[in-house]
Formats: sequence, structure tokens, C-alpha cells
Amino acid sequence: MELKVASGEWFSPAGISPKVAKFIQSRSRYLSTIDLESCTILAFNTVGMLGFPFKRRALTYRCKSKLRSRRRPFSTNSEFFKVSEEVRDALHSKKPVVALETTIYTHGFPYPDNIALSSQLESAVRANGGIPATIGVLNGVARVGFQTEELIELLASAGSRDTIKVSRRDLGYICGLGVYGRKLNGGTTIAGTMILAHMAGIKVFATGGLGGVHKGGENSLDVSADLTELGRTPVALISSGCKSFLDIPRTLEYLETQGVGVNTFADGRIGEKIDFPAFWTRESGIRSPSIVADEKEAAAMIFAQMDMQLSSGMLFANPIPGEYSLSKDEMDRTMAIAIDEANQTRIFGNENTPFILKRIRELTKGTTVNANRALVMANVIRGTKVAVELAKLELRNQGVLDRDFGRLTSPGGDHASNRSKSLKFSLASNNQTLHFDPQSKPPSPKVDVIVAGSLAIDLSCDYAPMIQRGSKEIHRTPNLQTSNPAIISQSLGGVGQNLTTSLFYLGTSVRLCSAIADDPAGKTALTVLNERGMETDSIEVVKDGSQTAQYVAFNDLRKDLVIAMADMSILDKDSSNFLTRWKPHLDRCKPKWLVLDANWSAETLQQWVSAARTSKIKIAYEPVSEEKSGRIFNSDFGRNRLRMPLVDFATPNKSELEAMWMSSRPQLSYIGSWPDVLCQMLRRLYPNLIDGIVYKTLGLLPFIPRILTTLGPKGVLMTELLYAGDPRLTDGQESRYVLEVDEALLTERFDRVAGVYVRYFSPIEKVSQAQIISVNGVGDTFLGIVVAGLAKEDPKSVGEIIDIAQRGAVMTLKSKESVSPEIRKLLCLL
Repeated sequence: MELKVASGEWFSPAGISPKVAKFIQSRSRYLSTIDLESCTILAFNTVGMLGFPFKRRALTYRCKSKLRSRRRPFSTNSEFFKVSEEVRDALHSKKPVVALETTIYTHGFPYPDNIALSSQLESAVRANGGIPATIGVLNGVARVGFQTEELIELLASAGSRDTIKVSRRDLGYICGLGVYGRKLNGGTTIAGTMILAHMAGIKVFATGGLGGVHKGGENSLDVSADLTELGRTPVALISSGCKSFLDIPRTLEYLETQGVGVNTFADGRIGEKIDFPAFWTRESGIRSPSIVADEKEAAAMIFAQMDMQLSSGMLFANPIPGEYSLSKDEMDRTMAIAIDEANQTRIFGNENTPFILKRIRELTKGTTVNANRALVMANVIRGTKVAVELAKLELRNQGVLDRDFGRLTSPGGDHASNRSKSLKFSLASNNQTLHFDPQSKPPSPKVDVIVAGSLAIDLSCDYAPMIQRGSKEIHRTPNLQTSNPAIISQSLGGVGQNLTTSLFYLGTSVRLCSAIADDPAGKTALTVLNERGMETDSIEVVKDGSQTAQYVAFNDLRKDLVIAMADMSILDKDSSNFLTRWKPHLDRCKPKWLVLDANWSAETLQQWVSAARTSKIKIAYEPVSEEKSGRIFNSDFGRNRLRMPLVDFATPNKSELEAMWMSSRPQLSYIGSWPDVLCQMLRRLYPNLIDGIVYKTLGLLPFIPRILTTLGPKGVLMTELLYAGDPRLTDGQESRYVLEVDEALLTERFDRVAGVYVRYFSPIEKVSQAQIISVNGVGDTFLGIVVAGLAKEDPKSVGEIIDIAQRGAVMTLKSKESVSPEIRKLLCLL
């Protein structure tokens, strides 16, 4: 057996035979040291039972054969097989991971449509709490999980003769040819994806439609390799049944022979007689072998099959959403024509299915394309929810040997803390000694965004006056210096948490850097985040007597904020340990954006900004409150600002903008007289806007070159510096918002400025008082959506993103949650 371990790299013991695994499991409670040399395992009893210590003795077990592994452990890579760092980290942490195939991109959708589809599917997995693991072959290497640029390279090769469909039989061919320089690309089929997913340790796979037995298969023996793979690879597959033009009854019979459990989601249908779906249609006329009610039931079935170590897979058929389902009779006629043409032109084997799909697409004039997209998206979302429920079951049952994947998992509880934290492995082949620390963590994967801010428990007190009979006057605001009737609700909040949740709901890879106390509130916060499937390993638990941050809002009858109290002191601590406490997260995750809220002390804000600027990370600033918004100007960094802006953009409201303006006044000598001149010009464009708001944003632009001032029910004002070469300077639609700046008005510090972009966005929707549930988190939702849009590989214009962000803010305004889960619906718009 060979283990390749780089310095500091996480690995897990693998290659243990079932017999040895059973032995280790039975002794693991008293396990101190394992010595794998000449297939010998030594287990030393060092812990007593029932309080009575045993004498130290050695238990020896010798294997009859050399150590073997049924599959490569996910923590190791080779020249033919690589698992991305993000996927390895997720599997180690027992996060929900969903496998995605690539044949749909390389042989189903043309470039660049396939790139858009892949982005949407991966985002759907993230938005529903999972980690996507797109699987394919790039340059002769089978990959589980792709970096963005790698996936684009593979998908750009769609349609090329050197890009092949990769099933089980093709893996050795396509990877082996790379040894001598012929590096091919390939999209993995269901069979190929299942094998590679299983090698990595992934248990759930979502796709479009399954292959099956072709019409006349009893004579031609044309049976998809997908079916036999399901019979021998323990991966759960979520698909919309098998493709409609196949022989569905014989396909189900074949799966039964292979020992594959076939289950259909009821999806709102009632009764025991529910059809197995037929890809484009919800009904096939063929009764499903069994019915599953929801994702929890599906996860429980997978969990049980894993625990019993059954080697076959499972099929969960998910019917196409009703609004996209096509007419069964019409599809039957269309498929008959396509199949007949394939037979007449003698197109068989792996070319048969692509030909039939193409003809069906042509005969239906593209109707099936929209149906394809809808069913694949529905399957991916359903599959992710199944994976999330499965992860919950696995976490609940931690502390046993993961026999199926050859990994030793440390039990929790007091016994674990008494056990040795290092297991020693000695390999006779190279005398290499490796150390496995059950408590260690792998390096954090790259993310698009790091949010540095508060995680708090929010209390919302909504004034609810008692109406006296016959009284016509109702006080809108609570009475001071006395008790007032109210409706009080509690939720997880904090600006940082709200921003992170917004980004998470929109499928953005995000990490929250925050601190909580070792108290009930902190434990509750972590539990809620874990249940959502969010990453929590960058949240520090402080054990110095601090308490978890809390925020109490008092709202009037219209749900407008009257006053709020916030205890965020847990973040406002000594900043001397920033380099060891927080900077490592920036170094490991390498985000595109840092979103910074003003709950940190001025000194810590300075360190966050300096670290991000050094690493060329863009910064978004959330001012938080009128009192805290100016902190970014109060640090040494703010007072001694040079050419580089403090941050890239900010989203203050009117009162926060005023406070930021006042804090920046000592530096206003830098900016010359151009704000006064520009304000004179702007009066003609926006006579209804308060001159003070415009003037103050112009004055702050040298420090924050893009400012989105939120005006509550009146919309958003965007003010931005434009530099030479910005396309908006010459764009016919955009140039109407651009004010050219006279060079004579600029100091040498801003000699690259070519214009100022000033645009008012009216509210996207007028919300009635009756529709407002809570104002908490509305601004955070807005900023989170803006950052999610800007973090995309090919972002839309800021104007388009602002309109989408306003929609999301309205959703939160109508929700009792600090961030409305409904914003997931905006994912397809970004």
C-alpha cells in the first residue's frame, strides 16, 4: 500500500480490510496506538472500564494477506485521480456533498450555454446547504470537484472530437493515454460519475435522466451501463426516472435483478399507486416499485443501506415539476418518430441516445430544452436536500468507524478526550511514519467572500398598543419611561451573520469570521448555523467571561425603528492578536471580497483593511449604525490615508452617511472644491433629492469610490468615481448619469478620475404598512445580494444588481426572519 502525504496535509487511515476494520471498531474505545507493519495491528489497553483500570496488555491481530483498499481514499490524489481541496474538506467535515455529472455539459448543451448551466446547478447546491462536486476528466485526469477555470476549460471543449463520453469502460483508456502525452477531456456519464464519486466518498449524486434498456433490448442487448453500475456501486442517484424513449418496464426489471432499490418521490401525489416518472412527463403508466414521501425518508434509507454495507446503489426518481411536464401522448408520438429514424439509419450503441435526444429537440421545436433545464435543477435541489438530511443522520451517529470508506472517526464524549491524540502508522515498504490527529482540521478551501462581523441574538420588540373601545386616537410610538405592550420575537442576527446568510442563500461560497461566547446563546447560534449547513470553523468561541453579542430593537406601530440597544463588546476587544486570530483565514481562503461591518474596534478595522489591501482583496463596508459608521476614519489608517481608497464601496443609510461625513472632515482638504461644483450641476438632474445627501457622498468618494446610499422607502442613490477607460463614460445609456470632472478641480491625488456617476434608483416596489413584518436585516440583505452579484465570474452591471437587491430587501421586509429564505428565488437573476 502506498500513501503520499505532503507536509501538513490531512489524511485518514485507509486500506484496512473489513476484518481488521471490525477489530479496530470493537477495540477503538481503548485504542492508543496502531502499528501497521507487516499487516500487524497492536492495540494497547490504557483505559479502565467502570472505573477499574486493566493491566496494560497487547492484543495482536495479523492479516492473512497484504493490506488492500477497495478504493482510493478521498484524501489522497494520484496522477490519474484528483479530488479538489473544497470537496476533501467537506467530506472530512461530514458536510453534505452532491456529485454532478459532466456529460450533460460536454454532450448535451453547447458552449457557452453549458457554462451558464453548470454555474446555476453548482449555485443551487450551495444555496440549499450542500457542496457541489462536479465530476469529469480534464487533460487525462479524473477530477472530483473543479476550480472555476478548470471547469471552463473542460466545458469549452464540448463538441470536440477529443472530448468523449466517459463510462466505466473508458476511464482506463482516457487516463492511460495521458501517460504518453495524449491528454483528452471527457464528460462522465452516470456510470462514470458514480465510480469516481464512490472513490472520493460521496454518497449522493443528482442528474437529469437515467439510461436504461432500449426498445428491442431483449434482442439487441442494448442496455445502459448505468444500470449495472447501480447494481455494484453504493451511491444514491436522484434523477427524473429514465429517458422516456427507453423500455421502462424492462429497465425496472433489470434494476430489480441487479438488486437496486427503486423509489419515487410522491411530490404532492397521494396514494400507493404512483407512476415511475418518464423524464419529460410525470406519469409513465407504469407503477413505481416503492414510494418515498420526502428527503428525510430518502436519507434514512441511504443511511440504513450504508450501515449494512450493501454494495449496490439506490435510485430515487424525482418527477419533473408539474408546470414543465409535457403531454404524454404527444411525447409518445414524437419519440416513436425519433426511434424509427434511429433504427432506419442504424444508429446504435453510445451514439443512439444523443441522436434520439437531438431529434426530439428538433421535433418539439426546443420545448424539451426548457423541460430539461427544469428537471435537472429540480433533481439537484432535491438531491442536495437529501444529502443535507443524510449529513444530519451521520453527525447524530458519530463515533463509529466509517466502514464503507475506511476512515476512523473519533467518538465524542469524555472517552475521546482520554484517548491518545495521535495514531502511529509505520509502513514496512518505506519505513515512513505518519501521524493522524483526530482533532486536526484540513486547510480551509478558497471562498468567494469572507464576512467579518457580528453574530448575535436579536430581540425585536414591536409596539402593540391596546385599543380602547370608543377611542379614535392610537399612539404610533411607545410611551417613554413606562411599560408598553409589545410583541417580542427572538431570532439569530448580527450584521455579519445576516450578510453571510444572504450570500449563502444565493449560492456564494462564503465564510463568517466572528466571535461568540461559551454560553447558551453562543451554542444556540452555532446549532442554527450548522443546521442550515453553513461553515462555522472560523467562528471563535471566547472563554474569558464575555457574553455572546445581543441586539434589542424597539419598533413603533409601523415597525419603524424607534431605538435599539446593541452589546457587541465581544468584537470590540484588544486587537493585538489579529495576525494569529483572523488573518490566517484571509490567507487560507483567498477570497475575492471581504465584507466588513463596523462592529469591530477602529484598530481592528484598520488591520482587516490593511490585510485585505495587501492581498488585493476588494472590500465592502457596512456602517452598521450612526455611532459606529465613522470608525473607519478614526483609526491611524484612516487619518493617514494615501492614494489607496479605504474600501471599495459602502452602503450607508442617511444618518450613517452624515456620521461618516463628519468623521472624514479632517481629511477634506484632500478633495478640493469639486463637490460644490458638481452639486450645482446635480440640482438640475435630481431636484427632488436632498442636496446634503448628494454633497456628502461626493465628498466621501475619494475615500470610498462607490457609495450606495439606502433611502428607505425612497430607493437608492448610487454615487461612484469613474476612471479613464470605464465603458460607462462612452455608453449611450449610461453616459446620461455621468458628470465629467474638470481637471482643474482635481488635486494630483485624483488625477485619474474622469467622471462621477450619479444615479437614483426609485423603489422597486411600494410596500404597504400591512405587508411589513420586520425591518431587521433589510439593509444587510441588500448589501449581501449586491456582493453576491459582484462576486460572480461574469457579473451583471451594478445597476442591474441594485434592482435585484432591492427585490431581496422587500422580501426580508415582509419576513419575520432577519434574512428571508425567499431570496433564493433571486439566484437565477444574478
